[in-house]
Amino acid sequence: MSKDQQRQLDGILREGGLDTGGDVQTLRAAFNELMARVPVAPDVQQHHVEIGGVGGVEVTIQGTAAEKVILYFHGGVYVIGTAVATVPLVSDLVRRTGAKAITLDYRLAPEHPYPAAVEDARAAYEGLLAQGIAPGQIALAGESAGGGLVVATLLALREAGVPLPSCGFLMSPYADLTLSGETLAEKQALDLVLTPDGLRARVPDYVGGADAADPHISPIFGDLSGLPPLLIQAGSHEILLSDALRLAGRAALSDVPVILEVTPGVPHVFQGFAGLLDEAGAALDRASDFLKAQLAR
Repeated sequence: MSKDQQRQLDGILREGGLDTGGDVQTLRAAFNELMARVPVAPDVQQHHVEIGGVGGVEVTIQGTAAEKVILYFHGGVYVIGTAVATVPLVSDLVRRTGAKAITLDYRLAPEHPYPAAVEDARAAYEGLLAQGIAPGQIALAGESAGGGLVVATLLALREAGVPLPSCGFLMSPYADLTLSGETLAEKQALDLVLTPDGLRARVPDYVGGADAADPHISPIFGDLSGLPPLLIQAGSHEILLSDALRLAGRAALSDVPVILEVTPGVPHVFQGFAGLLDEAGAALDRASDFLKAQLAR
């Protein structure tokens, strides 16, 4: 990352920062307005779909036909975010992998607390299976809360005896809603995207009356044995770094094939800045290689 790239990125993050501790409706409106400014390439096609009773957006590249599917879960502390907002990032993955993606509009808290998001993610995956798509032709992916949701969904599918997808790709996963990670404090001064107070304000919205240490809420406390290969990417300048580190460790201890990549000096979900950061494009290239390899098995 050049100094010029660093200055541009810092300016974008400082100008576009969101107070996740604020009013939910105001926060959602501000987030949607911010994300609407992100351009989408003209050859990216997006169609609203319903899969397993859950709405979403199918993302493809014009002129390409894809049989393999990336089922994608957006971030937003389980309270904000939309499928449409993920299209710029998701389309980068689609272009690189040659797969198509379905980015999901799972139900959000506080209107729909846990387990709504996990139920919707599982329903969508099983909806793909019902269409005759083989588990090995499906990959799960997500960023932030969506990354945590990937693992929570895999746990729910495993426990229900449902055949598992080929792999999971997690960007800056939010995987510990007990907020016990050391980097919440250690990286606070460096993180221009999230704050510990902002996370604390939103945890009750999603957890409701459940236990935040439930592995289906905070997968770092789960037995991950039997899960498919995982790729976890994070930046060294984010307060959720310890979530990624501990989740990778948990996977390794459970004999799950796992790759952990920590990119120095970059923020939360830095892959979304592929048009600006060299590191972002390189990370998506590596992620696409991983996804293609797993989907080809």
